[in-house]
Formats: sequence, structure tokens, C-alpha cells
Amino acid sequence: MKSVNIPDIAITRLSLYARNLALLDQKGVEMVSSARLADICGVNPAQIRKDLAYFGEFGTRGLGYYVKELLYEIRNILGLEKKWHLALVGVGGLGAALLRDAEFVNHGYIFVGAFEKDPKRIGMRIGDLTVQSFKTMTPLVREKRVELGVIAVSSPWAQEAVDRLVEAGVNGILNFAPVQLQCPHDVHIENVDWGLKLDVLSYKLTAPTSR
Repeated sequence: MKSVNIPDIAITRLSLYARNLALLDQKGVEMVSSARLADICGVNPAQIRKDLAYFGEFGTRGLGYYVKELLYEIRNILGLEKKWHLALVGVGGLGAALLRDAEFVNHGYIFVGAFEKDPKRIGMRIGDLTVQSFKTMTPLVREKRVELGVIAVSSPWAQEAVDRLVEAGVNGILNFAPVQLQCPHDVHIENVDWGLKLDVLSYKLTAPTSR
């Protein structure tokens, strides 16, 4: 069982391991050493062993890991052996792109609802979904048993979007809006802030050590 003391970065690396193990599996690779997997993932072998040790013992000493077996175990740890129902709030350029991204489905995340305030976008058909009015979001999110919300709206109405999702019983939210959102302690929010990432790149390109 996952411990509360496990750092978020270790969970992020588990996801990275799973993606690369899936690629190895597709290529028919049956076994991989920690050194090879570490090289593929851009970490060191000790880090992989440490991350996996949070959850038990994996692999065979001197041989490595059976790809299918380790992939299965990591997917179970991450809760990816089930299908997750997602609702998208905001169907602008980014939101529409997310709805069309097949990788979400490939990883077990299925959009079952999309909501907008802009009357010009309400009623649009994107894939199998029809964009619904933001006003109808709370009851429809409950009806569709949404478990995760994705916010791709402008900052001014991001908090309202979170409030509506929380009211509907959603406890996990992925936020693309460049603003810190307030929510109850039992609701988990992951922020994807492009500005912060660009600032890091800007620093790396201008810092003396990068020259």
C-alpha cells in the first residue's frame, strides 16, 4: 500500500518507468536490467531501485526485471488497471487538443464530459463528445460519475470551475490555468504551469553555466 511519506517526484518517475516499460513490451523485450531501464529513463539505477523499494521487492538479482511483470505491478501501484472518467472544463484551443489526444485513452483516462461558458462553443462536437453548458456541469458530472476534472480555462473563472467540480464530488483535478486554486484538503490538485517551465528554460539558457 502506498505510503504518505513517498515523495511526489517518485510517483512521477514511476509513471516514466511504466511508459518506457510499455515501449519495451511492444518491442518484445522480455527482461531489462536496472542499468538499461535507468539509461532509457534518464535516471541512475540506484534511483529506480529506491523508487520501487517504497512498494516492495521487484526483479531478480543479477538479471533485472521481467518487463511485463514490472509494468503490471507499476500500473497497479498507480491505479491504472481501471478506467478513469474525466470531465474537461474549457474547450478552447488547449481543451480541444486534449479531447483529441488519443494518449489519454491509451493510458486509461476517458473524457466523458466537456463544458464551456462561451455560447459559440456550446454544442460543438469533438470526437464522441458534445460540449455542454457550464451551467449544467454539476449534475452532469455526478450523472457521468466523473472522478477526475481537467481545467483548461482562463484564470478569472478557474476557481469557479474548481468549486463546481468539488460540489459534484470530484476529488482529483488537473489544472492548466496559471493561477493557484483553493480547494478542500481532501481534494488533490496538480498544476501544469507553462509559464513556470518556460522561466526555468529561460534561466538555463541565460545562466553563466549554460554558456
